[in-house]
Amino acid sequence: MVEKIQTILICKLKFYGDMLLMTPVIASLQQRYPQAKIDILLYKDTKAILAADPRINKFYLIEKKVNTFKKIRNFLSVRSALKKNKYDLIINLTEQWPIGFLIFSLGRPSIAFKREKSVWNRLFSVVTPLEGTHIVEQNLSILQGVGISGNGMLKKISLFYRETDYQSLFVIDPNFNNGNYIVIQPTARQPFKCWDDDKFSQVIDYLMQRGLQVILTCGPAESELQKINNIARLCQENPNVLFAGKTSFLQLAALIDHAILYIGVDSAPMHMAAALDTPQVCLFGATSYRQWRPWSDKASLIWAGDYHTMPERQDLDRTKKYLSWIPVQAVIEAAESLINQECMHNNDGKEIDGE
Repeated sequence: MVEKIQTILICKLKFYGDMLLMTPVIASLQQRYPQAKIDILLYKDTKAILAADPRINKFYLIEKKVNTFKKIRNFLSVRSALKKNKYDLIINLTEQWPIGFLIFSLGRPSIAFKREKSVWNRLFSVVTPLEGTHIVEQNLSILQGVGISGNGMLKKISLFYRETDYQSLFVIDPNFNNGNYIVIQPTARQPFKCWDDDKFSQVIDYLMQRGLQVILTCGPAESELQKINNIARLCQENPNVLFAGKTSFLQLAALIDHAILYIGVDSAPMHMAAALDTPQVCLFGATSYRQWRPWSDKASLIWAGDYHTMPERQDLDRTKKYLSWIPVQAVIEAAESLINQECMHNNDGKEIDGE
């Protein structure tokens, strides 16, 4: 490996939440090599969640939702740009074979996780075993390949947004009150991660009867908006749905950052709340909560497997809502506990409205 590291490329081609869960790798490399410029190779869409991170020098974008010809042209263009940079170190956190061959073709010092296939291992200068239970720990374990361990591994995930992202919330909702509100995002990219609409509405009714504001959020997909509207329709009092489907990732970050509580399922906003240190109640079903739980000490995780026997991984049915086993009262009690803790730690010593 190169002794003096001035330029680093991190490769991570996965979903939005995965990008946040690798930010400890960025922080650890910045601490070890403060003079180095750090570039990121990622999917074009996922840049949105890291766009305001001041530690990132430049993004290199892989197109995913284009035809084969455009994919090849994009791939070759990115390779040409990366080749010119002559990186001192390349950290590969992705498993895609094309990216492995791309890194090999750059001819620069590189690190990846060791795999069973020897062909993969020969693509990189150093391969290191994947260790740890949570994905944050697993990502960080790659840094052992450059001698970073122990206190050199900074484990906190991070998310940055701009002041303009926060101010734009008042454009979406001119009556937006930055007071005591709770953000609830009941949707996920995969429907099997979702809870029942009527159960969400019961939780919302409880919170609003308690005197708290509830803001429902979701992505722009029609199916997600329909879910939001159905939940709102089932509520006794209307929650705020004006932000649903209308926020960018960083606008949503600003909204979550100023909330007293976030409630949601296993999806990217869950990791956003963890990165922003916002207390949260998170509902888990079929996914491995030990690996993907919120990386936060302010999170209350409710697992459906505690209320009903969960099938073995190979027997899971992704068309089934395993979260349906979670009772409403469990979510209400978890929310109540976190709200009370937030009251006690309020720097102004003021109680939350509705107490």
